[in-house]
Amino acid sequence: MGEGCRTVPLAGHVGFDSLPDQLVNKSVSQGFSFNILCVGETGLGKSTLMDTLFNTKFEGEPATHTQPGVQLRSNTYDLQESNVGLKLTIVSTVGFGDQINKEDSYKPIVEFIDAQFEAYLQEELKIRRVLHAYHDSRIHACLYFIAPTGHSLKSLDLVTMKKLDSKVNIIPIIAKSDAISKSELTKFKIKITSELVSNGVQIYQFPTDDESVAEINGTMNAHLPFAVIGSTEELKIGNKMMKARQYPWGTVQVENEAHCDFVKLREMLIRVNMEDLREQTHSRHYELYRRCKLEEMGFKDTDPDSKPFSLQETYEAKRNEFLGELQKKEEEMRQMFVQRVKEKEAELKEAEKELHEKFDRLKKLHQDEKKKLEDKKKCLDDEVNAFKQRKTAAELLQSQGSQAGGSQTLKRDKEKKNNPWLCTE
Repeated sequence: MGEGCRTVPLAGHVGFDSLPDQLVNKSVSQGFSFNILCVGETGLGKSTLMDTLFNTKFEGEPATHTQPGVQLRSNTYDLQESNVGLKLTIVSTVGFGDQINKEDSYKPIVEFIDAQFEAYLQEELKIRRVLHAYHDSRIHACLYFIAPTGHSLKSLDLVTMKKLDSKVNIIPIIAKSDAISKSELTKFKIKITSELVSNGVQIYQFPTDDESVAEINGTMNAHLPFAVIGSTEELKIGNKMMKARQYPWGTVQVENEAHCDFVKLREMLIRVNMEDLREQTHSRHYELYRRCKLEEMGFKDTDPDSKPFSLQETYEAKRNEFLGELQKKEEEMRQMFVQRVKEKEAELKEAEKELHEKFDRLKKLHQDEKKKLEDKKKCLDDEVNAFKQRKTAAELLQSQGSQAGGSQTLKRDKEKKNNPWLCTE
C-alpha cells in the first residue's frame, strides 16, 4: 500500500466492515441527483423517449420549428422508487437544427454546460460551503439523438459532438430507428462509428475496469450507437400489455431487443452505469474545467522550476504581482495626471495671454474711439459757438437796422409836419 505501512491481522471482530452499509444508508437518506441533456433536432422523439425510460409522463410543452435560435429548457422532477429518491433534471434543446444558418447552434449548449460547471465551482470556492445541500446541476449524460437517415452523420451533428465531447459524457442514439430496415440500420451504425473515429469525437465508453460489469459493458460498447424507439402507448400482445407502436404492417415492441436497443440503453444508462456517469462528470469533465479556470486565474501546482507550489504561495505571489501592477498603474496615473495638469496650466496661461491681448486691443480701440468722439465733440462745440456768435451778430445787425429805419421815419414825419408842401407833393 505504501512505504511505512504494514498489514497486520486482527485478533477479533472490530466492526469497520459495516462502512459500506453506513455509506449506503447515508446516500439513501440524502437521495441522488441525475441530470440528462437531450440534444437533437425537433421531432426526433426526445420527450417521448424520456417518458418511456422513466416509465412516467413528464409535463412539458411541445416544441415548434419556429424558434429564432437554440434555447435550453430545464425541468427538474422528484422521483421515488422503493426507498430511493432521485432528483432528475431533463434539459432539452429547443429549436436545435431548425435554423437555416446552423453554424452557431452548438454555442448555447456549450455555454449552458459551462454555466453549470461555473456555478458548482463558485459554490466550491466559498468560505462557507454547503455542498451537501447544493443542487448539483452539472450534466451527467448527454443523449445525442441522430436522425435515421441511413446515410451518414450531418455536419451539424459532428461539429456539435466535437464541441461537447470534452465537457460531457456523450451517448449517441439513433432516434426512431423503426424508420429504416435492419440491414440499413446495421450499415448506418458502422458508418456513424467510422465517422466519429475519423473526426476524433470521443463518446462515452461504458467502463470495463470493474469485473462485475466488465463483460456486459464491453458487449454494450460494441452496440453503440443504440437504435431506440420510444412509446408510452401500451398494447396487448399475447396475454401481456407492452409498450409498443402500432403500424398498418405490424407492431414494434419497445422492450423487445429484437426490435430495438431501448432495453440496452435503459440498462446501461440507469441500471448499471448511472453512478459512473456521475463520477466521470466530476472527476474528468468538471476537473478539466476547474483546472483550466484556475490556470486562467493564475493558480498553478508548480513554480517555473517544476517544484511544488502551494495555494498559499500562489496566492501570495499573485497578491504581490497584483500590488506591483497596482503601484505601477498608480504611478502611471500620477504621471499622467501631472502631465495633464501641466498641459491644462499651459492651456490656461495661453488662454489668459490671449485674453490680455484681446483686452489691450479692445482698450486701445476704446481709447481711439473715445478720442475721436472727443475731437468730434470739440468740433461740434466750436461750430455751435461760431453759430451762436453769428446769430448774435445777426440779431445785433437786425436790431440796429430796425432802429435806423425808425429814426428815418420819424425824421420824415417831422419834416412833413414842418413843411405842408411836402404833403401836397
